[in-house]
Amino acid sequence: MTQSLPNGLHAHTGYWLDRLRGLVSGGFEAALAAQDVTVAQWSVLITLYRGEARTPRELAAFIAVDAGALTRLLDRLQAKGLLRRVPAPGDRRSLHLELTERARDITPALAALADANDRAFFGALTPEEHAQFRQLLARLLAQGGVAPAADWIAGPPP
Repeated sequence: MTQSLPNGLHAHTGYWLDRLRGLVSGGFEAALAAQDVTVAQWSVLITLYRGEARTPRELAAFIAVDAGALTRLLDRLQAKGLLRRVPAPGDRRSLHLELTERARDITPALAALADANDRAFFGALTPEEHAQFRQLLARLLAQGGVAPAADWIAGPPP
């Protein structure tokens, strides 16, 4: 009796998705490193720049990190002179996060690096294929309990 072998590594979509993630992230990490910024730090900078979060709690939820990791991240950004923690108006127990002038100056250029990185990898797809890829990815993420922003699913590539 012949026993069949289980599926190998290359038979799993998750393996290939992880390889793609590594390629996409690696190029972006290298571009940001030249600016002395990490991907995690860029996530904070762009979120605050766009006004999508104001407090540490809002920011942690928006970028999907725990409070401890966020505190360390904010400490590093503050040490680099890119972030300030300021008392919230009317509630001294609460903090608001503000970008420094330097951070406001560099964040658009960092966002341009992100856009260029996306174009470098996903530019191989037609606009229709890219839209379909986003829809399929959104469906898989939703199955895992992650709800991507609707404007990302329907929006054009950067």
